[in-house]
Amino acid sequence: MVSRLDYNAVVPAGMKALGGVYGYVSQSLPKTLVNLVYLRISLINGCAYCIDMHSRDLTKDGVPQEKLVLVPVWHEAGALFTEQEKAALRWAETVTRVADTAVPEAEFQAARAVFSEKELADLTIAIGLMNAYNRMAISFRNVPAAVKAVA
Repeated sequence: MVSRLDYNAVVPAGMKALGGVYGYVSQSLPKTLVNLVYLRISLINGCAYCIDMHSRDLTKDGVPQEKLVLVPVWHEAGALFTEQEKAALRWAETVTRVADTAVPEAEFQAARAVFSEKELADLTIAIGLMNAYNRMAISFRNVPAAVKAVA
């Protein structure tokens, strides 16, 4: 994989703006919850760079490998994921696939049953942000750290 463009160098003000949103989200929701959501979104979108990064972040935060590898099938992992994590992952999936799901009322109500209005709005900001980051990294072929390490 060869990087196409270093967007951090080309549009530093734009990336700083996204970084500001990232900082906001990092202070508004639990770190592990957010990183699980970021990983799931990146898996859906096929963003190798972000999958690598968020897997590493979760590992550093002490998330066991058994849980990490089951993120794509969280709904089959029983009590391995908390009710809040399950609700966040479900919401992340439906919002990320908005063109296909149209975010049904039942999905909204399920998320609303677990999160306050502020938490749900913040979670949705985090979901939108990660989708934006995935599109940047995929479009410009950011090289994952794991790939750089063997190059």
